[in-house]
Amino acid sequence: MKYLTMILFERLGLLLVLAFVLTRIPGFRSLLDREFGKKMTLVHAGMFGLFGVAGTITGVVLEDGEIASRMLVWSVSDDQLIVSSSLVAIVIAGLLGGPVVGLGAGVIAGGHLFYLGGIGFIANSLVNPITGFLAGWTARFFSNERVISPLKALFIGVFPPVLHMHLLLIAEPESSSMIAMVNTVGLPLVLSNSIAIAIFTTMIGMALREQENEAALAARKAFTIAEEALPFLKKDSAREMAAGIANLLYDRLELAAVSVTNEREILAHRGMGADHHQQGSPVITPLSDDAIQSGQMKVAYSRSDIQCPHAKCPFESAIIIPFMDTSESPGLIKFYFRKAQHIRPVELMLAQGLGQLISNQLHSIAAEKLKSHIRDAELRNLQAQINPHFLFNTLHMIAALFRKDPEKARQMTVSLAHYMRFNIGLVSSSLVHLEKEVQHVKAYMAIIQTRFSNRLHINVIEPVGGSQALIPPSTIQPLVENSIQHGLKNVTDGGEVNVVMEKKDSCIRIAVRDNGCGFDEHWLAKGGIAKSTDQQQSGAGLFNVNQRLVSLLGESAHLNICNLPGRGSEVTFTIPYNE
Repeated sequence: MKYLTMILFERLGLLLVLAFVLTRIPGFRSLLDREFGKKMTLVHAGMFGLFGVAGTITGVVLEDGEIASRMLVWSVSDDQLIVSSSLVAIVIAGLLGGPVVGLGAGVIAGGHLFYLGGIGFIANSLVNPITGFLAGWTARFFSNERVISPLKALFIGVFPPVLHMHLLLIAEPESSSMIAMVNTVGLPLVLSNSIAIAIFTTMIGMALREQENEAALAARKAFTIAEEALPFLKKDSAREMAAGIANLLYDRLELAAVSVTNEREILAHRGMGADHHQQGSPVITPLSDDAIQSGQMKVAYSRSDIQCPHAKCPFESAIIIPFMDTSESPGLIKFYFRKAQHIRPVELMLAQGLGQLISNQLHSIAAEKLKSHIRDAELRNLQAQINPHFLFNTLHMIAALFRKDPEKARQMTVSLAHYMRFNIGLVSSSLVHLEKEVQHVKAYMAIIQTRFSNRLHINVIEPVGGSQALIPPSTIQPLVENSIQHGLKNVTDGGEVNVVMEKKDSCIRIAVRDNGCGFDEHWLAKGGIAKSTDQQQSGAGLFNVNQRLVSLLGESAHLNICNLPGRGSEVTFTIPYNE
């Protein structure tokens, strides 16, 4: 019994080597993922069935209770019993593939045993399909586990040899020689089969972890490269972008060369073959056209696929990765290799992930640029809504003054020219320094106080040391204008507008106060800042200013509006400022 056990383990060692090779077959991954259709079910059943046949061929033959000296079993006589290791493959087939794969593999292995014949050939034939079906049915209890644990596999592996021994005894219940043979082979079969099944599942788990580690490594490397590529992807020049990407990929990856192309020509090349893969050379590979048309990654495994016309081109294989931005301008990244065997699954996973990430980043960059353009257009539109309003009012005042006081009208005209020249310069920027905004307000004050010198006084208190804080242009002036046009519209004498700027921590608080009639309480109850069509209210001007503040400086910069105790109103906001 001890000698038989050692022989069985020796023969199973060869099968485990075959099993190790099996776990490296690419199609084996679909079995682990349980993602296969009818065709792959037949393939896996046939593959494990042949694996079971190999277990039979490397089995042990008993004759008169003794081990017949054979390395491989090709035939069995009527007085011999074959001790097969086929159940190892059949149990694995059932555990991984389910009842159908297990039953199919068992039929193939059982059919081979039936063909060989010998003592108990019926029991040998039946135990394989029965075991395959039962193992597949048992696997349903472990459906949440991608690969069953070795300990559970060891426990499950005990039962098929026990079932085999029972079938042998049932087939020949009165045979004393059969009882003796069962006593001889029972324990060695249980030990060898259960341990082999546990080892097989361990090998599968190791292969799976290797694949997952490779995938994780490829994903991590792709994310890192994609992040480092972001500054190059933001380049406006396609050639500068291509040169940056090619240099980055060549430095980070172990490749023979890297090319970046558009649909017509090579934009950049780094690495071997630079003497003929030059910038501006046409793209001639048919696979490149296929990749651009389909948007799918293509792999060239031979020189004929690359079709380089240069006789001494060092490249034998390549991975062609398409990418596309929102302008529908396609591009290609090509990884070149000296040998086809250098293209491993990890390179393919890395290439595919990198292509998707770069395409996504190009889309994000384009979306950010579009959003920036839309925001700038909206701000310019808001600016344009404010300037004509002030201009028309001032021109109306100048027209009224020409008959009463031509000198003042002339002074106001000059002041208006200075104001508009300064204001036009502000329109070109989204943010300006606070000192420029204060100059803008003072230019406006000069015009207004010329017109309302007897009834209005405007004061500006500037902060100490906060002149470099950034603020949207023409923000304070519309608030001052709002106080004059609406708050002080019924004031004939003693009207005041105070613009107070104070530094508080990392912010500058700006307040525009007047001693006029204040805001309507009903309007304040609705939130105060809303785009109103009522020309008697100041909703439109305040809405525009608030929109620009929030868009450019964030929600914390929004306007706060309130009426002061007794008389007047106050509009405040804060802008960030760090020394």
